[in-house]
Amino acid sequence: MKCKILIVLIFSIFLIACSDKEEPTDQAKEEPVNLPVEDEGLGEEAKEEPKSEEIAPLTGMEANGELTNRIVAVMVNNHPYARPQTSLSKADIVFEILAEGNITRFMALFHSEIPDRVGPVRSARPYYFNLADDYGAMYVYHGAIYFIEDMIKAGAADGLNGMYYDNDNVLFERSPDRVAPHNSYAMFDGIFQRAKENDYKIEQTYEPMLFSDVEADGNIAEEVRFSYGNYTVSYVYDKDIEQYIRYSDGEQTVEYADSSLIKISNVLILEAAHQVVDDVGRREIDLESGGNALLLQNGKVQNVQWERIDGRIIPTIDGEPVPFVPGKTWMNVIPMNPGIEGVEFTN
Repeated sequence: MKCKILIVLIFSIFLIACSDKEEPTDQAKEEPVNLPVEDEGLGEEAKEEPKSEEIAPLTGMEANGELTNRIVAVMVNNHPYARPQTSLSKADIVFEILAEGNITRFMALFHSEIPDRVGPVRSARPYYFNLADDYGAMYVYHGAIYFIEDMIKAGAADGLNGMYYDNDNVLFERSPDRVAPHNSYAMFDGIFQRAKENDYKIEQTYEPMLFSDVEADGNIAEEVRFSYGNYTVSYVYDKDIEQYIRYSDGEQTVEYADSSLIKISNVLILEAAHQVVDDVGRREIDLESGGNALLLQNGKVQNVQWERIDGRIIPTIDGEPVPFVPGKTWMNVIPMNPGIEGVEFTN
């Protein structure tokens, strides 16, 4: 009997010992910790492509990578027979300045956006190609009187003259739906091809202009009008898109191909001394000395000065640069009489 009891006790001890070895501890019962695997467990926001840190130097807008292409400045016709023009909406900066009579011409600076073609293209003037050169741009034009052409050939600017490439269908082409001299268009692939042939630099980096998203002070001015003699320009602020829409003689400035609007973030209206220098009516315009100006941004107007700083025309107050709003900029150079005193505003 004692032997049976002893056997039972030994067997019970054996079962308890086996049970202790097989029963997991509390720690073993916890759910295993899954270490993160690379690229797993990221939210949608973390998976998004990082935004580019590159900024277009002439617009302050985000650029798709570093911009290394050289600025191209194109002389664009603004005769009534040349409107509407092609590709002005893609220009980072547009200058509007008088040529002969009361007709203005545009010089459009293309950098962050490159169109297929632009025009109609017209002839050169010194105050335009000097601006182009100071902005580090190639200068594209169609025709020039001999002494102006001699200045460009002597190195005043890296110029491409349609007079030598007229209707070559590489740099210039003539449009059949308009009559000369309002039908010459420059093609951008051809610009860079001809620039290489002329040993011009086609790549260049630029210091950015000063930009700020902070809304500037100023008086409300939702519509601005002024005159170049018998030709009127106006800018109307569109609150929905927070940009300006431009008008020439009461007609919206649009793209020729699809009638899309020209949308502008900054308008700088600056007065400068104008002098007629020959019987044809050619002018000299002082774009060096600075002077009074109006800066339109966000539906407001500020009285500022303009200065030529490092070759660029910049608005200033008390000698300090005033930032542009990120976006496209148009600069209107007007004669000093009546100057900015002749600009009309509607609130």
